[in-house]
Amino acid sequence: MRSDILRVYKTVHTWTGIVAGLLLFIAFYAGAITMFKDSLSDWTTPPTVAASPSVPLERADVLIDRTLDAYPAARKLFTLSLVGDDRVRLSWQSAPGQRWDAWLDDAGQLRSAQSRPSDAARFIDVLHMTAGVPGGYDVGMGVMGVVSLLYGLALVSGVIVLLPTLIKDLFALRIGKNLKRMWLDAHNVIGILSLPFHLVMALSVVAFGLGDYIFNVQDKVIYERALQPMMLAQNPFFAQAPVAKNAASEPAPTMLPPAQLLAKVHERAPRFEPTALRYRRAGQPGATVFVAGDDARYLARDGGFALMDPFSGKFLNAQFLPGEGNGNNWSASTSAFYALHFGSYGGAPVRWGYFLLGLAGAFLFYSGNLLWIESRRKALRRDGIAVTQRRSTFVMASLTVGVALGCICGISLTLLAGKLLAGRVDDLHAWHIGIYYTVFVASIVWAMLRGAARASVELLALATVSTVAIPLASVIGALVPSSGLWFSADAGPLGVDIGAALGALCFAWMWRKTRQRVVAGRVDSVWSLRATQRSGQAEHEAADTGESVTKEAQEPQETKTAEQVAIDTQPGR
Repeated sequence: MRSDILRVYKTVHTWTGIVAGLLLFIAFYAGAITMFKDSLSDWTTPPTVAASPSVPLERADVLIDRTLDAYPAARKLFTLSLVGDDRVRLSWQSAPGQRWDAWLDDAGQLRSAQSRPSDAARFIDVLHMTAGVPGGYDVGMGVMGVVSLLYGLALVSGVIVLLPTLIKDLFALRIGKNLKRMWLDAHNVIGILSLPFHLVMALSVVAFGLGDYIFNVQDKVIYERALQPMMLAQNPFFAQAPVAKNAASEPAPTMLPPAQLLAKVHERAPRFEPTALRYRRAGQPGATVFVAGDDARYLARDGGFALMDPFSGKFLNAQFLPGEGNGNNWSASTSAFYALHFGSYGGAPVRWGYFLLGLAGAFLFYSGNLLWIESRRKALRRDGIAVTQRRSTFVMASLTVGVALGCICGISLTLLAGKLLAGRVDDLHAWHIGIYYTVFVASIVWAMLRGAARASVELLALATVSTVAIPLASVIGALVPSSGLWFSADAGPLGVDIGAALGALCFAWMWRKTRQRVVAGRVDSVWSLRATQRSGQAEHEAADTGESVTKEAQEPQETKTAEQVAIDTQPGR
């Protein structure tokens, strides 16, 4: 391949990666964690809330009727969760961050309790989808759609740049004194081996993030504003059951018992396992019930679901019920698209695989920034005189450290707050937002003020402490129950504690290695503490002599072969 073409693709790969890399690091790191969001929710849920009483499935209709009579606000939206041994729990949100649970006691009387559970898992999930871009969910998704376009360009251009030396360098990981070579080898091998995963992520986020904007343009330009009503009518999240013209003058019909609705679902999809029924406008005209569940045999959107009329039991939308979409190419492809992005198939092995791929993706973007920084480093002069690096190199190094470690520290601390502040504050959701963004922004400012070398050591120490505090909170809960904390030996919460402890060990190892590097590393690197000291000394000497120490010696450029150019135009060279 011609060297000038390789240079063009290298430039595209470099700048698309730099522009998109920091936001993609946040999305991938948060996305890896949300593969276990159910376990995170269990970890932040107090035992008193988790142990809310359940009722037998055959009495669920009585529970629903008495709850709606006592709490009419629950008609808007309530959830009937299916738990073991054909039992159910009923809950609804009266306000953001406030949940009500209702059940029947042994005498058949309605009982209820209010709680303020943490939504840390949901916050981290939204962070994954929007990378924390301010302006709300829609703005964040739109920005990430554009970022994913750049992400796709970086993937394609990176593969093209690597093609001339693909066979030789694919499995080469040269560990030694040449750190840049080692980082480049790791960057290349992770990028190539996980390429299918990254292509799925890039294409799906473009569809998720820009889909509404594309539909709006089509609606105005092509369909003369007829497309949006049609799409809303077909969307199971907004659909309503048909309402008769004289429904307002007639008494409201009786909803079918949940057991009958589940029997109809089982008849249509025998292997589908329902997990929850979400009633919207219960008992009112146009009411719907959203049946969520899973079937491990299919690639299904959000695990699979169906929309039903709670009065007649008729299926209003079954195209996303696992197995049903096979006759509808659009539904089948859409379901597969969602499943491939969210990993909602294959059970625990797929979740663990996506978790590791997510962390590897975060490393890919972090290492890409490091390679950009190292490729622009001015080498120490042969006479030993210190050089002053470009300001852009210092800024990018500090920004990379601040964003990456600020994201890690912010997620750990806001998750920890879910347990520390449970039952102690009124709006825990606001605390989650405030803690994350305070830590995130403060980390960036700190890195800019302290420099990448010092800040990397200090923020890695914070990452270690904030992450180890997660299992430590559970240990305190087990040893000192009066503290208000708690410990759970269930698989989900215990897995969170073990995972956080292992993560803290990794951050501690990285802190130790980084501390050694900034003290003993090359002085012509932005990652060296001695670089700052020598740079200041060199500037002082330059002022005394009236000479600039930043001017590099001019050396004749030697002619390179096509093979050498191909090697030099690899990412980060």
